[in-house]
Amino acid sequence: MATSPPPVPRDLNALRIDDAQRRGDVTGRRWTIAAALLALVAIASGAVYLLRARSPEVEVAVAQAGVPGRPALLNASGYVTPRRKATIASKVTGRVTGVYFDEGARVREGQVLATLDDSDARLALASAKAARDATQAMIADLEVQLANAEVDLRRTEQLEAGGAQSPQALDAARTAVASLRAKIAIARAQVLAADARIREAQQNVDNCVIRAPFQGIVVSKDAQVGEMVSPISAGGGFTRTGIATVVDMSSLEIEVDVNEAYIARVVPDQPVRAVLDAYPDWEIPARVRTVIPSADRQKATVKVRITFLELDPRILPDMGVKVAFLGDEPARADGAKGAAVLVPQGAVRDDGRKIVFLVKGDRLERRAVTLDGTRGTDAVVVAGLAPGDVVVLKGPPDLRDGQSVAVRK
Repeated sequence: MATSPPPVPRDLNALRIDDAQRRGDVTGRRWTIAAALLALVAIASGAVYLLRARSPEVEVAVAQAGVPGRPALLNASGYVTPRRKATIASKVTGRVTGVYFDEGARVREGQVLATLDDSDARLALASAKAARDATQAMIADLEVQLANAEVDLRRTEQLEAGGAQSPQALDAARTAVASLRAKIAIARAQVLAADARIREAQQNVDNCVIRAPFQGIVVSKDAQVGEMVSPISAGGGFTRTGIATVVDMSSLEIEVDVNEAYIARVVPDQPVRAVLDAYPDWEIPARVRTVIPSADRQKATVKVRITFLELDPRILPDMGVKVAFLGDEPARADGAKGAAVLVPQGAVRDDGRKIVFLVKGDRLERRAVTLDGTRGTDAVVVAGLAPGDVVVLKGPPDLRDGQSVAVRK
């Protein structure tokens, strides 16, 4: 049995919401939102307070006593370059038949590095020797003929003196002797020419053997067995123009470009302190060898060449190097040598002047310092620090004097 729908109210005013009830609901929601916002503000304030109360972590370094030395007048950077470096090529065009070295190999002067196909050159040498031998055999035959002609000449002279021979016969005998002597001279000259051709052919054979021009280290291997090599560029990409590149390691030096505005501070034989980029803690003594008397108008620099006073196997061609041109050795007022303090360059900050932050217990102390260049990766501090001082190496950029910090282990 189906149920009947509820009766429709006769009075529509019964569906109306009372104004007091409506205002009460809005006020309750507002208080709820305000309480939530206050709770968020309280949580954020607590977080900020905790973060501020926490001491920042810093990484520290200990200032080291520097070795007394000459002050740096000028710093520059450059590269290690060899004074003797040769790309070895053949004097003739040929196919490589042997390679007897590898990169990094030490070679001595005259050592065989490679060989070329010398079959054609040897054939030419054999031909020249055969031509010389034939000419020498001809000389032997002509000498026999000359001996016989001289006998006939003497006989003819005797007969002509006795009236048994005519003067014409005597002239003919004399001509025969002179002609044979001329032919022998020509043959001997031809032998000399053949000897010259033999030496030329032998030189072509020797040119098929590639030798090291000086003692050094092979830094590049440019050809393989089976490839064609030539002293000139020919045949496109199928012909090599070099066999190997050899560097004389005893001729390594430093080449730097110095700004022309400071070149007056550089003089020959001036002491230099060099630091390789690969070994920043290793100082190498050096001196200025020469200042190239020409400037680069594009870069406004002058090239300076510096000689190592101590060579080491760790020094390799084309390594990056930083150099400091040194001046006179400093002296303190009491006559003692001026000692510097070394700290990592990252510990020095720029706050209008050079400063460092010292760590005293768990507090920071801001300290102004005076620098005198760099040594490797360290800054040279001549005033403001003492050996053994603990300075901040890494930390937040907003450190301040008297701030509490935690040292990172």
